[in-house]
Amino acid sequence: MTHTYPHGVPSWIDLEVADVDAALAFYGALFGWSFTEKLPPGAPGRYVVASLDGTDATAVAAFATPDPGAPAEGAVAWNTYLAVDDAAAAAARVAELGGQVVTPPEPVGPPGSVAGTMVRFRDPQGAPGRLWQAGTRPGAQVVNAPGTWNFSNLRTPDGGAALAFYGPLLGWAVDPELAIGMARVPGYGDHLAATSDPDIHDRQAGFAPPGFADAVAGIEPTDGPAHWSIVFAVADRDAAAEAARRAGGTVVSTDDNAWVRAVTVRDPFGAELVLSQFAPQGA
Repeated sequence: MTHTYPHGVPSWIDLEVADVDAALAFYGALFGWSFTEKLPPGAPGRYVVASLDGTDATAVAAFATPDPGAPAEGAVAWNTYLAVDDAAAAAARVAELGGQVVTPPEPVGPPGSVAGTMVRFRDPQGAPGRLWQAGTRPGAQVVNAPGTWNFSNLRTPDGGAALAFYGPLLGWAVDPELAIGMARVPGYGDHLAATSDPDIHDRQAGFAPPGFADAVAGIEPTDGPAHWSIVFAVADRDAAAEAARRAGGTVVSTDDNAWVRAVTVRDPFGAELVLSQFAPQGA
């Protein structure tokens, strides 16, 4: 069953890096991913989709050479794509809400088989992001399982200002039970139950507050520049940290809380990622 993403839900991630082969070696060793070239031989640049078994049905992320025609976005970092129903309308809304459209809506892929329409933007606090109107590529097909994308967190010096932008743009809401640290798209849990995760409400009933199934992104404070942070699920935090070290990464910090055991890792290209083991206390 195809995993689809309603308007406002983060749907895809990719990493733009000059040495794609080195990135494939690092992340292949870390997660055991398979890789498929998506651009034909002789095409400028590369776009390589990572999956669990080499098929689009288990696609989890992608790697690309930087687009020479796009403005530089700063340090190497994982990109989070936010699903929108209409890329042109969403781009106009970005400008209305005080953000900056870095590149206007542009189709990705050949005519007749357009993967989607992308918009590069910066929010009012400077965090770079991507909007994605899906075509043939709806987004990640396996999430939350070990070795796959788990969550994206917006790290921002002003959570209220961030919500003033992303709320009207994407339909994000924040409930007192979830606090400002968790944004949700109302009805997303019901969408998951009807399409790709029929047991989600029953599975979360024992521990999660109302509305948790609708959660789509975290909003975390930071003293530094606003940016998106990527979290990957792992079965064993310590083993994953050691695998990252062996592959050439650097452990930045570890964090244990009531729900997860996590480690922040910097890959050989400077991009940071969080490896998170779901380990609720008392489970």
